[in-house]
Amino acid sequence: MHVIGTVGLPGSGKGEAATVAREEGIPVVTMGDVVRQETADRGLDPAKDHGGVAQALREENGPAAIAERSLPMIDDRLEDHDAVLVDGIRSGVEVDTFEERFGEAFTLVSIEAPFDVRAERIDARGRDASANDGGEPLEKRDERERGFGMDDAMDRADVVIENTDSLEAFHERIRTIVRERTAETDDSETEARHP
Repeated sequence: MHVIGTVGLPGSGKGEAATVAREEGIPVVTMGDVVRQETADRGLDPAKDHGGVAQALREENGPAAIAERSLPMIDDRLEDHDAVLVDGIRSGVEVDTFEERFGEAFTLVSIEAPFDVRAERIDARGRDASANDGGEPLEKRDERERGFGMDDAMDRADVVIENTDSLEAFHERIRTIVRERTAETDDSETEARHP
């Protein structure tokens, strides 16, 4: 069993990392989906109110609220798979939650890119409402994410990827990490069965 967590500011490439994991047959638990579902449950617009609901969940239920809501989803996927990728860790408290649950079987990957590169990517994906359409400017999103403790989480990463090369190069780096971690899982399980 292995759990790979990704952390990174908006537009850094976490979604692309999740795509690679899925291509490798590894299920993905997206912490943002927890927030999107809660946003919809509250009758709000996920494109505009996502950040506010994420903040509200943490204020109402503690800083580990979203990570804790993700744990049953991770456990469920681990019943049928040897590895899971957790997309979108936001704080050191969330890292603590996963380290406490999964111990040595947890790897944190920080995906990093400069502000201007991330801004271009966010514009290109067209998923988020722009500031002109009532959405949140990237500077404000970065500030909120850092307020959750993202810098602490990024500083604690086991692996750091500077995502400034081509998409193909980034995919290959993620694929290598995923394969290495799942191979370690296979090796340790073989050793446990055949000491």
